[in-house]
Formats: sequence, structure tokens, C-alpha cells
Amino acid sequence: MLKEAMFYEQLEDKKVRCNLCNHRCHIAEGKTGICRVRQNKEGKLYSLIYNTISSEAVDPIEKKPLFHFYPGTYSYSLGTIGCNFRCKYCQNWTISQVNLDEAQSVEITPEQAIDRALAAGCKSIAWTYNEPTIWYEYTYDSAKLAKEAGMATVYVTNGYITPEALKHISPYLDAFRVDIKAFTEKFYHELTSAHLQPVLDSAKLARELGMHVEVVYLVIPTFNDSSDELRDVSRWVVENLGKETPVHFTRFHPNYKLQNVPPTPLETLDMAHEIATEEGLEYVYLGNVLSSKYENTFCPSCGNMIIGRGVFDVEENHLTEDNKCEYCGASIPISGKYGGYL
Repeated sequence: MLKEAMFYEQLEDKKVRCNLCNHRCHIAEGKTGICRVRQNKEGKLYSLIYNTISSEAVDPIEKKPLFHFYPGTYSYSLGTIGCNFRCKYCQNWTISQVNLDEAQSVEITPEQAIDRALAAGCKSIAWTYNEPTIWYEYTYDSAKLAKEAGMATVYVTNGYITPEALKHISPYLDAFRVDIKAFTEKFYHELTSAHLQPVLDSAKLARELGMHVEVVYLVIPTFNDSSDELRDVSRWVVENLGKETPVHFTRFHPNYKLQNVPPTPLETLDMAHEIATEEGLEYVYLGNVLSSKYENTFCPSCGNMIIGRGVFDVEENHLTEDNKCEYCGASIPISGKYGGYL
């Protein structure tokens, strides 16, 4: 379904500039931007993916991963087609790096999405699997309906949204789960075809706008796993997002165009956890590994485990009703209440 795009300006000779993400593409008549799903038709920019759904699931919120946002609840999760990044290691490349006519999809209206989420007993709706920013018109309309229905809303994002677009959706967006893919411009240029600074800026802005922010850093051997880089990103989070911000260092597995790179050694993940803790981060998690004690939440005041996790779920909860440690009474920065799985 075609829908006129938000956040663009008309230029000379029927060209337009898209101001939705920080590529700010100049698009000639008949062409699309980097995302391949926003097209200039006779001097107007249109979204080609409104109502277009490639992926639909009822997921534990921990799968996003969001560990401090309505723990123990389900999130109705939707994805579309396309992306504004070109990550050479993308695990969802079959929907993010293909053309519209190459992927299977169905149509689900915003109204239908909210109805399905409520019917499934979900506390939140998440736009995920590929980049939600390029789907802005659909996610914006859906987010407004979700808030009217009493649901929480989540972007699982690469963080390349422009400040004006993020501010516009902020009254309806509760959680901003952002990937900081590395902490060097070289990595972003060579492996994602993007830039680092806009990602950092959007993460800071999301926090300033009152959103719940959690960070994922996929640790890729030889590319972004040096002790110096891990220390730099940890220090940046402490100084700019706060020491209480949950950070997930996750294990890389060979995928897409990085098939020749081995999985992240567990020792490297342990090093990342140690460094981040040394830099003052209070909630550091390790992901994409089985049975890691660092998928659990520990109270920074008394050291006791207050949330014990299995595979994408909560198995043990020691939070009080007002999100305090039941052992020592310290306040734990959790957005929303623990839900408890059926």
C-alpha cells in the first residue's frame, strides 16, 4: 500500500530530500532512497511498505532483548522489508537486504495489529526484525493506537532516525532498544555503510525524551572486540546514558557476508562484562549464549540475584511491587511492572 511519506522536502526538478533517517537521501523522480522502500513519484515521496508485514510473532519481551522493561511480559512483534543499513553480518538479511518483490509479506493494518496484540495478551507492541525507522508512517499510526489501548511501545532500532522524527513519535514511543554496533567510524563505514555519531546522538536524545533505553553491542571477533573499544563504549554509556542503563554484549555467530568469521569466544564476552563493570555500568548482560549467569539481574546494592532468566523468559523474580530489591530494599530501574508468564 502506498502512503505519502512524512519528513521529506521537495527540491528542484522533482527531486526530494528524505529527512527520516540520517542518510537524508536526495532522491530523483522515480528512484528510492538507500532503504529501497521510500520512492519519489512525480516529486512526492511515498512509503512503499505501509501495512506490509514480513514477520509477526508473540515474543517474550526479553527476546528483544529488553530486561528492564515490563519483565515477564509478552510483546507483539512485527517486521517489514528493507533497511537503511547494509550490515554485512545481518541475521535477518532475508527481509532487510532484499527488494520488495523478493520477500513474502501480508498486509495488516494498524487497527488489526493492535487487535491481534490485545487478543494475544501482550503488554507491548514492538517493531523489530528489521529497521522500524523506515516504516515510520505505519509505526507512528500504530503507536498512537497502542497508547489509546493502554499498550507499551518499542522500537528495536539501529538508531539512525533523525532528531525531528524521533521527537515527533516520542509521545507514543516508550522503549528505544538501540544497537551500538561498534565504537569506531571505520567499522560503521566498512560494515554498515553508515556513521557512528548519529546513533550516539539518537540514543542520548531518546533518553532525554523520557524513553526507556537499553543498548546492544554485538561483539564481532577482530572487528569491534578490542579491550580499548569495549572500554570506550562502556564509558560513553555511563557518561551519556547513565550507569543504570542496561547494556547487552552479545555473541556473534557467522552470518550473511561474514561467514568466515568465527563465533565470539566466551572469554571475550567475559572480558567485555569485566571491563563494563569496571567502568561503572551497573547492569551488564551477556547474550546469545546458553546458561550464562550474566543473563540474570543482580542488585548493585546487596549483590543478590533479583531476576533469574532462562531462555528468553523469567524463571525467578525477587522484585517487590514497586520495583525494589526484596532483600535490601534498593530501587531497581525497571520500567513497568513484572508481568509473570502464564
